[in-house]
Amino acid sequence: MAATTHHTVAIAQVTQILQGAMQRGLDVNALLLRAGISPSLLDSPLSRVTQGQYAALMLVLRRVMRDELWGLCSRPLKLGSFVQSCRMLVHCRTLGEVLTEGFQFYHLMLDDFVPRLEVSRGVASVRLTHRVAHTPQLAYAKRTFGFYSYGLACWLVARRIPLLEVIYPETDALYKSDAGRLFQAPLRFERESMGFRFDASWLDLPVVQTPQSLAEFLRQAPASLIVKYRDQTSLTERIRRLLRRSLAQELPSLDDVGSALAMTPQTLRRRLRDEGQGYQSIKDDLRRDVAIEYLGQPDLTLLDIANRLGFSEASTFHRAFKGWTGVSPGAYRQTHLASTFSD
Repeated sequence: MAATTHHTVAIAQVTQILQGAMQRGLDVNALLLRAGISPSLLDSPLSRVTQGQYAALMLVLRRVMRDELWGLCSRPLKLGSFVQSCRMLVHCRTLGEVLTEGFQFYHLMLDDFVPRLEVSRGVASVRLTHRVAHTPQLAYAKRTFGFYSYGLACWLVARRIPLLEVIYPETDALYKSDAGRLFQAPLRFERESMGFRFDASWLDLPVVQTPQSLAEFLRQAPASLIVKYRDQTSLTERIRRLLRRSLAQELPSLDDVGSALAMTPQTLRRRLRDEGQGYQSIKDDLRRDVAIEYLGQPDLTLLDIANRLGFSEASTFHRAFKGWTGVSPGAYRQTHLASTFSD
């Protein structure tokens, strides 16, 4: 089985989840170091962190702020809210009941926005409507709530629910978002709106999880929700797995990948375009993500990493990595390892 390389997380996500802590005057650098993230990465807009680092930061902020939405709303979301909702929802019969009862629960817990499920003409729509002034902090709270609501729903029915589209606020169009890749659905921007839509027939899916499987799920959350129900059958993911086996050599051409997947180059390009991807960006993103993975392993030299990624010289790897992330591989490794061992 081909090795799987997890996608990394844009530093913009780190900056946004820290908004509540910054507003309250907390020592953000100390919080980042506790999560194994170098504060210097905030100065490089192209830099990335691992999913493990991002999940660790979520837990650090949750503990320090005593808030499951990390100080992004006007009132803390009490610790234990997520666990309590899971224990309730695992006893629902269908996905429709999960969304209806789950959103009713959070109506009681949230002041700043309201999650709603609407069904019309065979389409189910989840909408997060704000009750107070729309701020960047609230926008990120809504986006995160929507993403984890979707992840929990998928886990409860043990299926990735295919989405028709994801709706984000127009303000999010100003910067590159990973939403399309995370949800694997077309992204549409509306004024101050957030939500997603899917075929209403999925609401009849039965809940298959149990209180016993919930215990293991909660031990792994929130990290498990970040990638648990990514569509591993998508063309992009299939190509990433295929390329991972060949990283140390010259990567196959688009025609070679098409032959391996029994597709013409034209079909391959069209299907990648439908997923919002290009072959070159898949190669670059994979090499970047694997490089970040390797830089966290102190026993590998920079030349070792360069060779494993198919670069003949460390200098070529140095230039490529700096182009991907805005920092050199040596500086990235130094700050990453320093933050890892500082706690």
